[in-house]
Formats: sequence, structure tokens, C-alpha cells
Amino acid sequence: MILFFVALFISCEMKAQLFTHATSSSSALEAYDVDTAVVYTSCDSISLAATLTMPKHPVCAVVMMTGTGKQDRDCTMAGHPVFAEIADYLSSRGIAVLRSDDRGVGKSTGHYDCATTNDFAADALAAVKYLKTVKQLKKLPVGLIGHSEGGASASIAASRSKDVAFVASLAGLMSDGLSSVIKQNKDIIAAANMSDEMRERFNEIDSIMFNAAYEYAESDTLDSVLYHKYDEWKRVDDARFQASHPGEMDHFRFSIYMYVHTATSPWYRFFIRYNPADYLSKVNVPVLAINGDKDVMVNCDMNLSSVKRYLAHNSHVATKVVRSMNHLLLPCEKGTQDEYAQLKDRHVSDELMQCLYEWISSVVK
Repeated sequence: MILFFVALFISCEMKAQLFTHATSSSSALEAYDVDTAVVYTSCDSISLAATLTMPKHPVCAVVMMTGTGKQDRDCTMAGHPVFAEIADYLSSRGIAVLRSDDRGVGKSTGHYDCATTNDFAADALAAVKYLKTVKQLKKLPVGLIGHSEGGASASIAASRSKDVAFVASLAGLMSDGLSSVIKQNKDIIAAANMSDEMRERFNEIDSIMFNAAYEYAESDTLDSVLYHKYDEWKRVDDARFQASHPGEMDHFRFSIYMYVHTATSPWYRFFIRYNPADYLSKVNVPVLAINGDKDVMVNCDMNLSSVKRYLAHNSHVATKVVRSMNHLLLPCEKGTQDEYAQLKDRHVSDELMQCLYEWISSVVK
């Protein structure tokens, strides 16, 4: 599950394993080899462990990039291995796929908690560099596929390397950090079962905290500023509640200590100041952005609008809205977090898969 901030309320080897994947959407699927013992080196001598699915006759290769939070190479979310399913779909159709354990996850070294979106972009470029050493892939184009925050990491990486041939963003972050975290928490709160008064209180303190974190992101005093802002707000809010609900117990809770811990981390300081214009303005390769209209974590309209605005100079940009798809790329009804465990269809949207494959095929012809 991907969150920019947790909702405020409340080498054993297995090489060249061959198997065939079949679906009803294609009659010309290929078998492919699976190497689960790939290891490559990123910055600071960090070793990243990965799985490479290799078709017999690959036409290109892609690097999968995870979103916020420690993820394994399969990007297992709500019990579903999302990246494993995407890799199977693409590799059975001629596209090699590299998917890696995040830093400090599985067989990868390093410390995830010390890394930023910028570091994840460096990891992606290290993966591209590795793929360029694989005999079958040396002369083939290599692209990036980013999910959630992985969309931002892919944007950064593509702006810095000519070795990136294309970028696909799946429910990816393509808008600025501050606006995104404000919108995300508003959407989560709007979908929650609570009174309008409670929603107003959450939105008010969220706005105060997020804007303060943005303003003081590079300051050593960020923690004390956040505590001070919270104390000021709470005095006013307490008085307001007692005036309108005399004698009642106030059940409102804001996780101030958890938020300060998160906001003072290197990752959050970078993220809250993240501006996609700094990177997308330098991206000239083909870009595909697919978002679901039921995604409450990365708002569809906001992010696709950002894609069109920041990539206006690029004539090779495509966007796609998938109806009734949530942030985990699964078909849904509501798209809320509490619905994840109730979903009967735990497979990545067929519409997304087909769109992704057909677009990649078109840009690597």
C-alpha cells in the first residue's frame, strides 16, 4: 500500500526456469526464462537483488520502480504481487522485465529509511546500466515503469540519462509533493466515515502541518516548528470544541509525534519540496501516464493534468484514464483502503495491461 503520509486519523539461485503464461487476450504468447539471482550495484555500493524475466526474442527491456514504503521485487500490495503479474504479462509478449527488492528489503542491502526519491532514481539508473550489460539486451531500448512514487523517481531518472528510452507511469506521482499530500489526505478523509465537523478539523490541521513542513523542509528547527504550530492550533481547536459541545469528550486525535517523526526524515523533506517541473521539462522520450479514476491515493485528474502541463514540449506523450481502477491497479468499486481486502478480482486491470503493452510496442518499433 502506498502512502505519502500514513493517514493521519486513525543467494540461493534459481536460474533459467522456464514456464508459460497464458491469458485469453493473446494467442501468440511466449515462454520466457526467469533469473531470480540477479544482483547489481547502485550508489554507495548498495547491492540490489532482482528477478529478470527474459523472453526468447526480446524487443526491449523495462525496469519496474516501486512506490512509497518498503516493497519486495513483486511489489506485493494487499497480498497481491502486482509487479510479478505485470512482468509475466509483458515477458510473455516479448518484453524483458527487471524487478528489484527495495533497499534493505529481501536480499538487497542498504537502509530504506535513509533514502529519498532521488536515491530511488539512482537505483533505477543502476538497473538500466545493468540491463545494458546483458548480452540479449545490449542493443535494445530500455524503459522505466514506475508505480505511485515510482512515477516521480522515473521522471528524475529519465531527466538525467539518455539511456532511458521511454517512461510509463502507473498510478504514478506526476504532481508536486505538497499539493499531492494535501489532496491525498483530503480524499482519504472525504471517504472516511466521520462527521463534516471532524473532516474540517482534520483538513485544517493537515494544511497547517503540511505547509509548515514545506516551508521549513531544509531547516534544523523543523521538529520544533511543527510542535509549536500544533500546540497553537490545538489551543484554539479545544476552545472551539468546548464552546460547541459543552461537557462532551473530544474523540479527535491527530498523531503529532508520528507525523513529526515522518516529516523530519530525509525522504519526507525531499518529497514535500518535490517539483516535477524541474525534471519533466528535461524529459524528451515517449511518456505514458495511466491513472485510475477511483484512486484516492494519487488523484487521477491532478496527475494527468500535470503530465500534460509539464510535458507540453514533448510530442510523444499519451495519457489514459482507467475506469473503476484503484491505486493498486486493481478493478474496484470505491477505491478506498478499506475495500482492498474485500476485492474479489485480485488481478491487475486488463485494460491497463493491454494499454501498457500496446504503447510500449508502438514506441520501440
